[in-house]
Amino acid sequence: MNEERMYSVLVAPHVSEKAAMAAELSGQHTFKVVPDATKLEVKKAVEKIFNVSVVSVRIANVKGKVKRQGVRAGRRSDTRKAIVRLAEGQDIDYMGLEG
Repeated sequence: MNEERMYSVLVAPHVSEKAAMAAELSGQHTFKVVPDATKLEVKKAVEKIFNVSVVSVRIANVKGKVKRQGVRAGRRSDTRKAIVRLAEGQDIDYMGLEG
């Protein structure tokens, strides 16, 4: 996997209350990833970018919600997220990253 692909696999960290609890209690961090990302690509990207060791990766496809504005109905895009479990004693610091 080339460097350009590695940096484009991870889109953003998935910020939610559930993801924050999982990160704090069991060392699982959640990321939004590109729709065609594989587990191996996600693992290599996280290890390279954050300099941590990854134990396992789980990937979930999240279907977009149907939303309405008055009479019109629209649909949000489908997304893909990866739940990454880090080795014992390791953590990711999002504040230390700069654009």
